Amino acid sequence: MEKVQFEWDEKKDRENQRKHGVSFARAQHAFGDPDRVIAEDVAHSQVERRYYCMGKVGDGIMTVRFTYRKHKIRIIGAGYWRKGRDIYHAERP
Repeated sequence: MEKVQFEWDEKKDRENQRKHGVSFARAQHAFGDPDRVIAEDVAHSQVERRYYCMGKVGDGIMTVRFTYRKHKIRIIGAGYWRKGRDIYHAERP
């Protein structure tokens, strides 16, 4: 199986850390949760498809906005947001 690769814009990463207290390097761990939930972000999918990954990172449920570009997961934003946490708990087996 091919290892998943992540990428992100460094400026957006710094902005996300300032606004939400989460680095994109930490956000990629949400994808490692075997119970993660992936949902399409239909509100922002006009040009390219965007998605949410909601997964456990540390003691909380992190929501990561992302897209696929050139066979890589490109992180767009991340945070410990209540809506993502609620979806995660509603969707888990």
